[in-house]
Amino acid sequence: MFAITLGVFLLLSSPCQQYPFLPGSKHSDRELAPLSFNQNGRFRISIFEDLHFGENAWDTWGPEQDVKSVGVINQVLDSEPDIDFVVLNGDLITGENTFVENSTFYLDQIVAPIVERNLTWSSTYGNHDSSYNISRNHIFDREISQWPLNSRTRSMVSHPDAGVSNYYLPVYSRPDCTATTCRPALILWFFDSRGGHMFQQSTDTGPNRRNISTWITQADWVDENVVTWFQETNSEIQSQSEGKVIPSLAFVHIPVNASHTLQEKGINAHKQPGINKDNPIGGQGLGWCADGRNDGTCAYGEQDVPFMKALASTQGLMAVFSGHDHGDTWCARWDGTIPGEATGRKGNKRRLDLCFGQHTGHGGYGNFIRGGRQVLVTLDGIGSGGTDAELDTWIRLENGNVVGAVTLNKTYGHDVYPVTPDERT
Repeated sequence: MFAITLGVFLLLSSPCQQYPFLPGSKHSDRELAPLSFNQNGRFRISIFEDLHFGENAWDTWGPEQDVKSVGVINQVLDSEPDIDFVVLNGDLITGENTFVENSTFYLDQIVAPIVERNLTWSSTYGNHDSSYNISRNHIFDREISQWPLNSRTRSMVSHPDAGVSNYYLPVYSRPDCTATTCRPALILWFFDSRGGHMFQQSTDTGPNRRNISTWITQADWVDENVVTWFQETNSEIQSQSEGKVIPSLAFVHIPVNASHTLQEKGINAHKQPGINKDNPIGGQGLGWCADGRNDGTCAYGEQDVPFMKALASTQGLMAVFSGHDHGDTWCARWDGTIPGEATGRKGNKRRLDLCFGQHTGHGGYGNFIRGGRQVLVTLDGIGSGGTDAELDTWIRLENGNVVGAVTLNKTYGHDVYPVTPDERT
């Protein structure tokens, strides 16, 4: 029997209902003001992903890359002064290159530019955040112990197969809103796609235990226990909204395989601007067999199908933001078709955009120019959370330029935009 944390939603005498801030989550005693749209009805998110701190920790090259990566974060945040919130969307640390004694200390460098600006952030963890000398649990513990007033990362699903960074955050319509006075205007969902290796676990108990070929692999998809939690929690939230759909966004490091299907259909450089160099993408469950084997004999085990179905059926979910594939930076519209199935959302006019961000860190593969995806949500844009809801998104590069600026609205995929140049460093 798995443990799932659900919020307790209390009906008040006023028209507003109580959404306790991150109910029942681990370390929920932290006092942080709720996220909210500003007085102009705007909420801006800056997404950094694939930072890959800690590579080649034993020589000078690795630390030099970390310094460059801090510079990218500073440059992006300096160029986007009105940011309300930061998301670290996985692969914060290249865990397989770290030493167990200080593997999580790289987090200090990553978040320093965020803390200096008195911003708050939330993390999802990626496949490189789990390895023989590092665990996502340890990263999480350092986040909430060192920066309790800046980190909004939570852990809401306690099943051992769930991973760590599965949770949601409400965003309220005004800065003076609290959980007891307002309903959320927007929900942010965070999912742990796991992957990498199990902490201090090897098939060898001798000296070869430090050889990566002996490390025990961790599943790299959103676990079904998390899917159940997501569906039940979202249903509870929406049931308390007096008939109005609360719009939402989702963040997960490894993309779902629906992104691969969209890529196979073709990414139009003018209608879905962004680089498209990782083709095919490396989605959840890549290389796994349906029976759970990971021995190189299967291409894809479809383990992310339950998660894709949950995403496709979630009313008000506007976009899912992923990283992992350093050479992809596009957004494409998904009709809910599950890979291997013939049809999508029959008769359903709802839409869902699947987006990649920009490789942020100077560690990790590829020499693509670094940067971070930006997201602007407005109260006017989301309206009642229906099919007309929209948001703006663009990528701010380390050289200060903006590329891939689009509006994810009902005509996205038909509108024409400038081509994103394939810049390298």
